[in-house]
Amino acid sequence: MSLIYVVEDDEDINELLVYNLKKEGFSVRSFLNSKEAYRNIKSDYPDLIVLDIMLPDMDGLEFCKLLKSDKDTEEIPIIMLTAKSTEIDKIVGLELGADDYVTKPFSIRELIARIKAVLKRSKRSFKKDKIIRIKDLEIDPLKIEVRIDGKNIDLTAKEFKLLLLLINAEGKVLTRDQILSSVWENDLDVFDRTIDVHIKKLRDKLGIYGRCIKTVRGAGYKWECEGD
Repeated sequence: MSLIYVVEDDEDINELLVYNLKKEGFSVRSFLNSKEAYRNIKSDYPDLIVLDIMLPDMDGLEFCKLLKSDKDTEEIPIIMLTAKSTEIDKIVGLELGADDYVTKPFSIRELIARIKAVLKRSKRSFKKDKIIRIKDLEIDPLKIEVRIDGKNIDLTAKEFKLLLLLINAEGKVLTRDQILSSVWENDLDVFDRTIDVHIKKLRDKLGIYGRCIKTVRGAGYKWECEGD
């Protein structure tokens, strides 16, 4: 479930957004100013921010600039929401790193469609060096570490590459040939049975998350976790 931050000082609009986003199945946190949102952002990392420009403390453009200049928050997608509709306002917002721009009055259905589109794009452009979090499962590609509920899971190099490959495929089925060429590369002495053995070991080590590795009979394997 994606977490959306709504940063909007108009209480009526804020409540309207929260209600409709929750109806669409999103998890939502709402804020009436940018400083309160910023205080929460690193402890409760959002998947996207709907950000009003005209805020009572730090305006939305400054907030956007602050987030995009911090390596820990630079990849959070932002949709600017404002009554300003001149071309220069849109250009400034987009140049600062905003992903989309919606002007008031707006259609809730259109805004939700834009949110879903931006979330989809952001998942496709996910940087492979960023920590992946699925509930209490954490994968750190840079340190080559896997943790469940803070406890390190000891994976071999091949098991780690296999896990990353499955997760980054975003639910697509990977054939045995695709797995072989990606994980074992130029090693010609690898057979289908080798993949099956590694999948079994990986499932065992991942505990409850091992169930996220699905066997697609006659095709291959895919990663599919409920609620990730």
